[in-house]
Amino acid sequence: MAYVHVAHDCVIGDKSILANAVQLGGHVSLGYHVTVGGMTPIHQFCRVGDHAFVGGAYRVVQDVPPYILVSGEPLRYAGTNVIGLRRRGFSQETRTLIKKAYRYIYRSELTLSKAIESIKIELKQTSEIQSILNFIENSERGLV
Repeated sequence: MAYVHVAHDCVIGDKSILANAVQLGGHVSLGYHVTVGGMTPIHQFCRVGDHAFVGGAYRVVQDVPPYILVSGEPLRYAGTNVIGLRRRGFSQETRTLIKKAYRYIYRSELTLSKAIESIKIELKQTSEIQSILNFIENSERGLV
């Protein structure tokens, strides 16, 4: 849309939407079907995972994992992107599994490493769960 700035060496996945005045620093990576609300700056080297939704006018200074909504200042987890996932044909079972994974990561008292361990042991290892785990394990800036 209008006034979007994409700096050098950025990668933007297919079917992503960048609303008005979104600013991407260098080396930013946006996954597939990402939506970024208007007037949102994304710091250099940050990654936003597939099917994530970033609320408008919030700064992104850390990685945003796939399938979630983020908003607030500072930016934080606001739930899974239920509407986006439903619109894109994700089954109820898959959406529930994604939600359970993020409960371990964001809503439990577990450390991130213990949450990842619990996800690997207790949840069905679908491609979506593997995508979440791979994203987290490859994060260099930390997670919102």
